[in-house]
Amino acid sequence: MLDHIIISVSDYSVSKSFYEKALEPLGYHVIMEFGEAAGFGILEKPDFFIKQGEALTPTIHLAFTSRDRETVSAFHAAALAAGGKDHGAPGLRVEYHPNYYGAFVLDPDGHNIEAVCHREE
Repeated sequence: MLDHIIISVSDYSVSKSFYEKALEPLGYHVIMEFGEAAGFGILEKPDFFIKQGEALTPTIHLAFTSRDRETVSAFHAAALAAGGKDHGAPGLRVEYHPNYYGAFVLDPDGHNIEAVCHREE
């Protein structure tokens, strides 16, 4: 099990604003901030951090767990409204398993950010 992950971003202000808006439907918010680094999480424990630096290349894929399919769709809409680029509309991905419901967006640095629900609904 992972405790946390940190990614470097090319424009801290732009990325922080994007992630604040995109992850809000999933219950994530900024828990700590120091300099040009921010830790996002649910409740009081950050598990996803961004920091100013050279953006990762090649880009990466991060998937955040969602409690239900409606929240996956809300994440997708919020991420697009925050400036993300559509990389896969909300829907079932039965090639992964029968209940895999995900949505994908590209963040400001081109990372593939996903929200996924594995529950049957």
